[in-house]
Amino acid sequence: MLAEIDQNRIQAIISKLVSFGTRHTASNQTDPSRGIGAARDWIAAQMEGFAQASGGRLNVTVQSFIQPAVPGELANDTRISNIIARLEGTTEPNRVYVVSGHYDSRNTDILNNIDDAPGADDDASGVAVSMELARIFSEHNVTTPATMLLVAVAGEEQGLFGSTFLAQSLFNSSADVQAAFTNDIVGASTADDGTSDPNDIRLFVQGMPSTDSAAMAAQRISIGGENDSPTRQIGRFVSEVASNNATNMTVQVVYRADRFLRGGDHEPFLKLGFPGARFTEPHENFAHQHQDVRAVDNVQFGDLLEFVDIPFTQRVARVNMATIFSLASAPGTPKNVTIDTSVLTNNSTLRWDFDSAAAALSGTGGVGGLAGYEIVWRATDEPFWSHVIDVGLVSEATVLQSKDNVVFGVRAVGENGMRSPATFPFPST
Repeated sequence: MLAEIDQNRIQAIISKLVSFGTRHTASNQTDPSRGIGAARDWIAAQMEGFAQASGGRLNVTVQSFIQPAVPGELANDTRISNIIARLEGTTEPNRVYVVSGHYDSRNTDILNNIDDAPGADDDASGVAVSMELARIFSEHNVTTPATMLLVAVAGEEQGLFGSTFLAQSLFNSSADVQAAFTNDIVGASTADDGTSDPNDIRLFVQGMPSTDSAAMAAQRISIGGENDSPTRQIGRFVSEVASNNATNMTVQVVYRADRFLRGGDHEPFLKLGFPGARFTEPHENFAHQHQDVRAVDNVQFGDLLEFVDIPFTQRVARVNMATIFSLASAPGTPKNVTIDTSVLTNNSTLRWDFDSAAAALSGTGGVGGLAGYEIVWRATDEPFWSHVIDVGLVSEATVLQSKDNVVFGVRAVGENGMRSPATFPFPST
């Protein structure tokens, strides 16, 4: 499937989105050839076409709502539409993973909904990632225990409107969103000074969760868990499964929620307590973002197709495919992981909730069987897990390693060999 991600299709998707002239959130919604409405209808039609090849596995919905006007960002009440391609999980449909890009665009004036705003890199490139994954998963009739959502959202440039509505809808339905990724500005590898890293992609991952209570934050700090939030564990997971020869990419995990002065569609998920992260190209050229199309002193401004590195975007799509497929194919991230701190000892006892439903599928030949659990650990100054201990189908294990000297985690292992992200343990109470 990684090999089938098609450069020509990616280029065609980006070119088609650029052809709508402007995709400003408040641009025309009824013109068949110009404006965000035409882009919405084209993306939805393409996704519906993919669904026809999926054997009923892929379902496409257009999620719409009216966004009230926001002074300085959105002049009038506006319909916002998200296109959601859902690959339903077979045994754990409520466990959800999201990959999204935003199909709206803008130029220099955030309120200018008339003039051209090509939005090739920001963010037709991210939409192309979601669409290619939907196409290929459909053609292969992919079956995974958990649900995958491949999404094109709108209203990002004016205030993350589409992704906020999507995240809140999932929260309201009690979905167990275990990771949400946005691909925003993933179409170029060259900066304004000519610096190029065609085989690197940045992944921004928040540290201390914004949803932590004051007491939880204080406890996390007291035990040295600032670098072990659920989102940081997602960053480690992506680096493990997607930095390799299969993707021909290295994931640069950046320890912050986003770049300075910027925001993205992962943030609404973070605010609701879901792990969210942002993929963005390694170097940015700000002459090609949020700019009117124009030439000044022989410098071309504007987010034009000519500045998009299609092979780079293809490799970013591979990173996303390796990530979301691995997550949805593995058991869920262990819950309620604790470490015993009741007595002074040089051993460490960890406990967690046993996934009895997944364990019941073991040996049946079906999808979603649980093989057991692993305790992972690393030195406190190491960024990634460096040691693994297989402890089997249990909910408690004691290891001969002092909790004072290392950082622990617990991850689940499927019968298919897929591993979940790790969970950091808090002291038991």
